[in-house]
Amino acid sequence: MSEKKKIKIQVEPDETAEGEDIEKIDPDDKQSDVDKHEAVEKDSDGPADPLKELEAKLAAKEEEAQEAHDRLLRVSADYENYKKRSAREMEDFRKYANQSLLKEMLSVVDNLELAINAAKEEKNADKKLIEGLNLTRNEMLRVFEKFNVKPIKARGEIFDPAFHEAVMREETDDYPENTVMSEFQKGYLIHDRLLRPAMVVVATPKNNGD
Repeated sequence: MSEKKKIKIQVEPDETAEGEDIEKIDPDDKQSDVDKHEAVEKDSDGPADPLKELEAKLAAKEEEAQEAHDRLLRVSADYENYKKRSAREMEDFRKYANQSLLKEMLSVVDNLELAINAAKEEKNADKKLIEGLNLTRNEMLRVFEKFNVKPIKARGEIFDPAFHEAVMREETDDYPENTVMSEFQKGYLIHDRLLRPAMVVVATPKNNGD
């Protein structure tokens, strides 16, 4: 009878129990996590300094506050200039509001003065008429004075184109050159503004050439 041979069978370990998972750790993955951590530490300069952050925010707020202050100063200056300009305009309006009417009334005074001068030249002039004309003229001048309308002094003054209008020149040795000899029509000012120039005759030296 042949000899029996023994066969040795190697049994593999049992499979993992049902429902139980075993996490397999890859050495390469572990090394990768270490590298990532080191990379984060290299990229970061460390924790931010809270004091520096506060200083930066404070500097930004101070700059904003300065800009707002500058804008406020400009607005305040513009408002003050507006108030002054408005006050000047209102004052000018009040001073010169009646300028056109007063200028028209000057012709009434001119006619009264012409009538008074003409009446005085008559031999049998009516004194009461002249007195009445003078009273009316003086009342008109009083109204003018109330509104700061004053006559311009012209006769005997040096000709000034700002206040005088030369209607003619007359040769004479009785007056210095460029002096007002006489006036055809009186000029007037309202406050410091010209209401009507004086129409004048200006002296010029005689030509004494041979």
